[in-house]
This record gives sequence, C-alpha cells and structure tokens, in this order.
Amino acid sequence: MARTDQVNRFYQLMAELEETVGGKQKLEDCTGYMDWPDRGVYIFFAPDEYRESGDQLRVTRIGTHAVSEGSSTSLWNRLRTHRGALSGTYEGGGNHRGSVFRKRIGEAFLERNNLHEEYPHWGEGSSAKRERRLNELEMERRVSDYIGDLPFLWLNVDDEPSAESQRAYIERNMIALLSNYQREAVDPRSDDWLGHYSRSQKIRESGLWNVNHVDEDYDSEFLDSLEECIGQTLAL
Repeated sequence: MARTDQVNRFYQLMAELEETVGGKQKLEDCTGYMDWPDRGVYIFFAPDEYRESGDQLRVTRIGTHAVSEGSSTSLWNRLRTHRGALSGTYEGGGNHRGSVFRKRIGEAFLERNNLHEEYPHWGEGSSAKRERRLNELEMERRVSDYIGDLPFLWLNVDDEPSAESQRAYIERNMIALLSNYQREAVDPRSDDWLGHYSRSQKIRESGLWNVNHVDEDYDSEFLDSLEECIGQTLAL
C-alpha cells in the first residue's frame, strides 16, 4: 500500500478516535480533574491547517510519556507540562526546560521575530534560577497561548513503561508515517506554519514538532494496533 493510502487510513482512524472521545480538546480548557487514562499517546493538530484531500485538520505533534522503565509520569502530567502554569509565580507561562515541545516552539518564535537578544539563554540547561525564568516569562506565556490553542486527541495505551512498550511503538510509527523529512510531501505545510522557523532541519522538513523518529521507516501494521487502542479509549 502506498504511503498516501496509509496516511489516509491514519486520518480515518483519527476521525474514529475523535468520535469515540466526543471531540478534540484544547489544553487551555483542560484540567487534571478530567478522566484522563493513566498512560497514552497524544496527537496535536494545527488549528488553521487542513489536509490537501479534505477538511480534516493536519497533525502537527505526536508524543507519549513514561517510556523508561520505572517511570511514573502519567499522560496528564505530560500534557500539563506542555500546557504550562495556570497560577503562581509563573502564571500563564511554564517551563520550557521541562518540555522540549515548549522549547522548540519558543525557538521558532525567537527566529521568526529576531528576539535573540531579549532571550539569550532560551533553552540553555535543564533548569534555571528564578530571575532568569521571570525574564523569560513573556515568551513562556506566548508559548502557552500557542500550545493551548492546538486541538488534540488522546489514545489510551495502558502498558508498562518501557522503550519496547506498545505506546512507544505506536508513537514512533505515527511520527515516521506522517513525517515528510527527505520524502515527497504528503499534506505539505502552509507557508504560515511556525515550524518553518525552527532551528531544527528535521522539524522544518518533516512538518511536525518532532525530531525523534522523523527520519525512520514505519511499520504499516501499527495501524491495526492503533485501531485496537481506539476501541479501548473512552471519552473524558
């Protein structure tokens, strides 16, 4: 089966998943009180870009969590880190050093708007002191606004944390299938997509806010596993 056909099947399954869970959510509207599965895969969509073949929003980021043995991170914990803080010292912002998704989006804003002098330490280190974080708060808020507006779906894949887990398998193959990196583009990205300003060639060319797995081959049989997991996923 041609890659285009497999991408079409993937999006058909996304339509089934959306119907199953009662529609896409946005992180700006989500809380930890919602009935999230403990473990799963999340799929973000661009809110203003559609596939070439129809009116479906195109996927822009795929991720999971807890793929290292012994990890206890839950699906919601990961999504909350991407969303950012709703209260406290960094209200409206977040911590891009704890979320590579936030880091990459911030980098693209810096490149697009030439803000390197205002944020010279963006992305440096795995932590930062209070003063630096406060200096970066305006950009963190901009990142939160961007991520919070992305519609997303989630998939229940409740297996034990491991690099060989079914979650890791599904995430890896989703990314590899949809990536346009060094391939003929399927659903090419709009000229306005922020990712075109990314420092990462893999993001710019893949059309995804992902770096890992965009240059890998995919196993088309993962679509059968994806379909099975949709049947195990419930609305919040």
